Amino acid sequence: MLNKISSVFCSLCEVSYLFLNQAHRDLAREAVRKSLVLLKNRENLDPPLIPLPKKANKILVAGTHANNLGYQCGGWTITWQGLEGNNLTTGTTILSAISAAIDPSTQVVYSENPDVEFVKCGNFSYAIVVVGEKPYAEVLGDNLNLTIPEPGPSTITNVCTSIKCVVVLISGRPLLIQLYLPLMDALVVAWLPGSEGQGVADVLFGDYGFTGKLPHTWFKTVEQLPMNFGDPHYDPLFPLGFGLTTKPIVVE
Repeated sequence: MLNKISSVFCSLCEVSYLFLNQAHRDLAREAVRKSLVLLKNRENLDPPLIPLPKKANKILVAGTHANNLGYQCGGWTITWQGLEGNNLTTGTTILSAISAAIDPSTQVVYSENPDVEFVKCGNFSYAIVVVGEKPYAEVLGDNLNLTIPEPGPSTITNVCTSIKCVVVLISGRPLLIQLYLPLMDALVVAWLPGSEGQGVADVLFGDYGFTGKLPHTWFKTVEQLPMNFGDPHYDPLFPLGFGLTTKPIVVE
């Protein structure tokens, strides 16, 4: 009996190794950076905010989803409805990926939901705000409002009204963002990037360019729904297939 148990345990270890080996994680990281969609990159900034400079005096990273692997992974991760926190699986949070990507001389300050005074007095070069939905699956994720849960909107408002900011949205579906869009200098839809937060940092800092396109229409208001490409009343915030592109930074 013990031999059978040991055999099963060893088989599970081998499966775990197969799914956590570096080649598979590298492929997942590539999938992340290719799926990200750049919806805004303010044109009146010269140069545009993205790609972000790796070398800066001090940068602010904010938001509930910046340092939460469970939120990155979403539902159907280990448990049915997913989990929050950083202990559910092997992976890299977006905050960790940012810290690894920037120049060693750049100071990173993380604050989940900073107030306006903290942001204004921080002497930050720019901010990265990572917000979105908590994990969900099936009917328990139904949401007739499709709003970004608090404190996401408060964080966006507090940070982006004070300094240059890029918002990274973690979500499995389009959410209502029209109200906050004028506050943002850049907006990135990261969907559910899973365990490989490095894929987000790869394109934010210009190691790779943005190439992703929207796989479905992004609405202005929920009252427009359902709305599909080709409808007579088609008036989206961002149409099907939209996505800005950037070039990778060439290091000479």
